[in-house]
Amino acid sequence: MHKHLPMEEEVMDMLIGGFSFIMSIAVMTIVYLWRNNRAQQVAFLWIFCHFFLLSIGVFFAFKAISFDLEHAQASVEISLLLGKAGISWGASMICLLIGIRKLTNKTKQ
Repeated sequence: MHKHLPMEEEVMDMLIGGFSFIMSIAVMTIVYLWRNNRAQQVAFLWIFCHFFLLSIGVFFAFKAISFDLEHAQASVEISLLLGKAGISWGASMICLLIGIRKLTNKTKQ
């Protein structure tokens, strides 16, 4: 039997489902706003990059919390996965900030 981070059996499914649901709402909202404001296409592209990189970061984080704790290199692998999650999250936040800046900077496009 594999040992993972102790949590109830359905928690991982709830985390994945909850993240997917909220991300779907966010993407649909951005698509709606993009269709109503075609002049800001570059800004919305940066925001989509944010969503993509954030999703990758969440994937790595979920993989880290469900990693087999009995694996010989569990500590190293989990640390690496969390590092990847952090780098992806950081890059996603930079994309979000660029997208917001482009949305608010209408005069210099």
